[in-house]
Amino acid sequence: MSGDSLDEIRKIFEEECIEGLDTMEAGLLNLGEGGSGGDVVNDIFRAAHSIKGGSATFGYKKIADFTHLMETLLDLVRNGRKAASPPVIELLLGCVDCLREMMGAIHSGEYDEARIAEFMQMLQAELLGDDDAQPQVVTALPEPVAAENAAAQGWRIVFRPHEEMLRSGNQPLHILRALTELGECVTRSDVSRLPSFESFDPESIYLSWEIELKGACSIEQVREVFDWVEGECELSIEPVGAPEPPAAVIAAVAAAPERRGSDRRAPVADDRRDIDRRKKPAAKEAGSIRVGIDKVDNLMNLVGELVITQAMLSQFGRESPEGLDHMGLRDTLEQLSRNTRELQEAVMQVRMLPVSVTFSRFPRLVHDLSTKLGKKIELEISGEQTELDKTVLEKIGDPLVHLIRNSLDHGIEDEATRIAAGKTPHGTIFVSASHESGNIVIRVADDGAGLNSEKILRKARERGLIGEDEELGRQQVNDLIFMPGFSTADVVSDVSGRGVGMDVVRSNIQEIGGRVDVTSTPGEGSVFQITLPLTLAILDGQLVRVGSQVYVVPLLSIIETVLVDRERLNLITGQSPVYRLRGEAVPVLSISRVLRVREDVIEGAAAERERLLVIVESGRDIVGLAVDELLEQHQVVIKSLENNFTQVPGTLGATILGDGTVSLIVDIAGLVRLSGLRTDLGSAASAAA
Repeated sequence: MSGDSLDEIRKIFEEECIEGLDTMEAGLLNLGEGGSGGDVVNDIFRAAHSIKGGSATFGYKKIADFTHLMETLLDLVRNGRKAASPPVIELLLGCVDCLREMMGAIHSGEYDEARIAEFMQMLQAELLGDDDAQPQVVTALPEPVAAENAAAQGWRIVFRPHEEMLRSGNQPLHILRALTELGECVTRSDVSRLPSFESFDPESIYLSWEIELKGACSIEQVREVFDWVEGECELSIEPVGAPEPPAAVIAAVAAAPERRGSDRRAPVADDRRDIDRRKKPAAKEAGSIRVGIDKVDNLMNLVGELVITQAMLSQFGRESPEGLDHMGLRDTLEQLSRNTRELQEAVMQVRMLPVSVTFSRFPRLVHDLSTKLGKKIELEISGEQTELDKTVLEKIGDPLVHLIRNSLDHGIEDEATRIAAGKTPHGTIFVSASHESGNIVIRVADDGAGLNSEKILRKARERGLIGEDEELGRQQVNDLIFMPGFSTADVVSDVSGRGVGMDVVRSNIQEIGGRVDVTSTPGEGSVFQITLPLTLAILDGQLVRVGSQVYVVPLLSIIETVLVDRERLNLITGQSPVYRLRGEAVPVLSISRVLRVREDVIEGAAAERERLLVIVESGRDIVGLAVDELLEQHQVVIKSLENNFTQVPGTLGATILGDGTVSLIVDIAGLVRLSGLRTDLGSAASAAA
């Protein structure tokens, strides 16, 4: 096998390990909340076993040794010999964290060996039932051996595969060879299940074996040989010298009902061939492949070029309608447009991932922080199958963590306070995702005390964020929590209080074309709503002309367009112009001036021609963009200026129009920040009124 192939397989193994750790963590948290034991423990055990097997295959001995101890403890829980008590669950959760650290250190080789050794010692103490054992550095994993194993001279094994085992790729011959590596084997075959020649199926297996294994190996070592066929066979392992004779063991196994999958209690009729004939055809399962993001990006780029080509052809059709009609190309262009849209949507789906990829982090976060804060808090998640572009999904993880941490620390009260307020002793955090109006909306809500407007206002004045005499409405007060450096925490902790969380939330979300809003009811809780675009690759835009330049304004940001009435325009010294619209003062921005393209903006009666205002929203701020002309609406492909030219503040990127010219895509939030208007909105509005 080539080095590249091995590296690719190793990369797949590492990805599967991460998925396995997520499965283990979710299962352990489910057990901690009183989830159903059997199936959950089986899922956790299988994940641990897969990680151990893969680690051993690639030579990661320390990971394999560590996981083997976890697997042994999980096996005791699975067999009912040890309860899934809170201390055991906490220990296993800590072990999952250790495995994450070890997996992350595969390439660097650096991790906290003392911490890993301490957890190995705690696992050994739990296995031995010695709670007083002192941690010590463990460099190798001792093979746990049951008391009866130590005295055993060997093992008597009855191995009866299910008929369809060959179809899963498992070979009994490989298993028998693996047993010979543990000691001397004496094997006898049982042919009692052989059918007649007419009924013989070459893809089925009818033999079973009685094996006597001589050697001082443990039962765990013997079971490990059969791990890969768990659920695909009947198996009996008894120490040599057990009172039950081999014939009785064979009879007991032969009489046992066939069992499939991980549930060994489900009975299946003896005549399996009759059942198979009565089965309805199984639905074909949807397959999946792992695709490198660079390949998807390249495909998206090709689709983008196709969209541009289609736009060029469409413009040519508008300019030469007679020629197109004569040549019969109009219908072809429409068909190309439909095909382009379908191809674009199909490619976008390749990049889509369910938000559960991000939401899966939150149960552990809530579990750990609620324990640390001494609060009883439940987490309810809905809409986790809502799909979102991978790039957007990667950028919202940290903002969502900030919001949940703040709900845990500031939002939800302690148990005594909640009871005194007539609430349930435990608080609840709600996280949901849904499609709304072409966007993805994610909400983080809690049933806590809500935002304390008086305290927020007082802290903002103490920090000089607003004037002493400045009056703000409730919503404006709530929005103060997103200002840099703002915090209502009286004591700085490692959970919150440094004032570097909520402003990061808003700025990070605005950078990907989204917005975040907060609503709060005192005594009832708060709701943070994040509105995000489906993808960062393509957007619906309104083309506008300012002088000789054409810009693209994101369609979802536009509220309305109005013709300028000069009498409603006010010029304020040191401020941007303000336009009075239905009793509200709307600050006016010139795209060209902010981007330093040209200088002619609305300046009262000095402007010679009539102008239009495109009213847009940026978060909760409403501004008007002064433009000369509205052009057509287009779905545009976003091209990175940073990769191809240089970063241009106030823009999301650029696109190529149908006539081949390059047009800047306006970033409303970035334009407002660049103009310095955000801090002047309140004073400008007051002056205009």
